[in-house]
Amino acid sequence: MSLFKQLLIAICLFLVVAFTGSFVVGLESSREQYANQLRSHAQDAATALGLSLTPHVDDPAMMELMVSSIFDSGYFESIRVIDLGTGKALVERSGVPDATGAEVPRWFVDLIDLRAEGGDALVSRGWEQAARVEVQSHPLFAIARLWRSALGSLGWLLVCGLVSAGLGAFLLRRQLKPLDYMVAQSHAIARREFLSLPELPRTPELRRVVQAMNQMVEKLKALFQEQAERSERLRDEAYKDSLTGLANRRYFEMQLQARLGAEDQANAGYLLLARVHDLSGLNQRLGGQRTDQLLLAVAELLAREAAGLGAGQLVARSRGGDFAVLAPGLMTEEAEQLALRLEGALANLVSTGAADALPVAHLGLALFNPGDDLAALLRLADEALAKAESQGERTWAMVIRGEAPRIGDERHAWHQLLDRALGQRQVQLYFQPVVDSREPARVLHYKVLSRLRDEAGEPIPAGRFLPWLQRFGWTSRLDLLMLERVLEQMAGHSETLALNLSGALLREPKMLEKAFELLRRHAQFGPRLVLELEEDQLPEQAALEQLTRRLRELGFSLSLQHFGGRFSMIGNLARLGLAYLKVDGSYIRSIDLEADKRLFIEAMQRAAHSIDLPLIAERVETQGELQVLREMGIQGVQGQLFGAPAPWR
Repeated sequence: MSLFKQLLIAICLFLVVAFTGSFVVGLESSREQYANQLRSHAQDAATALGLSLTPHVDDPAMMELMVSSIFDSGYFESIRVIDLGTGKALVERSGVPDATGAEVPRWFVDLIDLRAEGGDALVSRGWEQAARVEVQSHPLFAIARLWRSALGSLGWLLVCGLVSAGLGAFLLRRQLKPLDYMVAQSHAIARREFLSLPELPRTPELRRVVQAMNQMVEKLKALFQEQAERSERLRDEAYKDSLTGLANRRYFEMQLQARLGAEDQANAGYLLLARVHDLSGLNQRLGGQRTDQLLLAVAELLAREAAGLGAGQLVARSRGGDFAVLAPGLMTEEAEQLALRLEGALANLVSTGAADALPVAHLGLALFNPGDDLAALLRLADEALAKAESQGERTWAMVIRGEAPRIGDERHAWHQLLDRALGQRQVQLYFQPVVDSREPARVLHYKVLSRLRDEAGEPIPAGRFLPWLQRFGWTSRLDLLMLERVLEQMAGHSETLALNLSGALLREPKMLEKAFELLRRHAQFGPRLVLELEEDQLPEQAALEQLTRRLRELGFSLSLQHFGGRFSMIGNLARLGLAYLKVDGSYIRSIDLEADKRLFIEAMQRAAHSIDLPLIAERVETQGELQVLREMGIQGVQGQLFGAPAPWR
């Protein structure tokens, strides 16, 4: 039983005891008062009758008339006139009125037990005592008055009791409200959220408890923030260029390798290399500070242009004056337009520079396809860059070897294929197990992936058709279709599934409401369905918090996948109550051989562990990687080592 109920019951019991005691004492006092009044009434009647009978002591008729007159005018049980000489009754009148006639319950008459009271007086004949008058008052009148008084007192006490109980409940609820907030704080900590009570209660005892709870929450928050900042510093030191703030060569190659090998992320695109000519000569002519300013300007220009290329783009500074831009999903025409825009922007940068002759940056573009070898792709890009440097006026060159994907550049074919697949619900569901790192036989959940069939009946991975969906603006259509298919599929089993949603769905209110309506109709699957978002497609913090709150109200949970590139945002994730974080596979590949990756993941694990947030490693492919992750305490693992994506069994 809650403390509120216990205190309320105690208050009600106290009120009942207090009011009952007050009622009994008041009733008993009234009873004694009425008994005295009955006694006085009988004595007064006897005295008055005795004096009235003195002149008529020898007239029996007059005596009977006077006795009857007195008896009929009041509440008397009996009146007798007794001859003192003989002891016989000269006149006698008696009667017992029915108490129920006064609408007084019999049980109340028995409970009060108010008895008749009597009085007597002497009747004289001159100086001689001739008779004695005995009068007995009947308590009926007093009992009726007591009944009405008891009803009035009981009604008043009940009203006072109800008002007191209601007021007590209101005050108790108000005083104990900080306890409810402390319960909410505890539940929030379990959901990896940190809440503090801004208003301290006035009650000293509760004030101290709330202060202690707030202090604990702030301490946990500070510890988590410290771990997050440390992890971010480690990541910056290992994977970020100190001058430009872009990714360094190691991080770029790590990401490029991961994307080339990830079946559901890999799609054809272009790798662009930019090189500022004669960097050492610039340092001598312009000085280090102005050269750094030039490099910063080039980095800003590349980052600005890459931001318009869509999701998945990456800009890095490999070394010195060399920059790289990874643009998955970019078509040949778009790559040429990008090169022309960069050529014009760099020429403008040169012409507006403070130096007399700023260097020309050359650009080399190379087409890549899923499954390409990293070293071969880099050699191809270097070849394109060398070709650009050997040209005359044009400062960029493109090298394409091999063939594009079978349906890759045919916009019309892709439009027909995707429109038909979405309209006829022909998207296939594939499932990949996510297992416990310590017990690989125990499946934590199944990751849901999408596949299409080409004209030959071969499955097309999502990495191939997602860029086209983005171009056609149909990504949210795929999300809704996948959500419908998954909810239908969940009715046939009891396994937990994880489904990725795109950022496009979150940016389209109508489509998002349709998704929530689907989830509302299938709320029974809430504990078994986790919705995932891409790290690089997250909305603003306020929108993200609102999304998680609405999902939590429906019983569903949210998580992030491919996490690691924006580790600085982990401090904000503490307020979301996520189910887990999936660490991007680029940080997992060869973690058993590369100490810097292990150091970074260990820092991430400590930060996540401080708020009890499970981590799941993506693309685990070797036993060495699994062993290291197991030693670090990573909860779940996913990858080809534990099973490739496949249709449901």
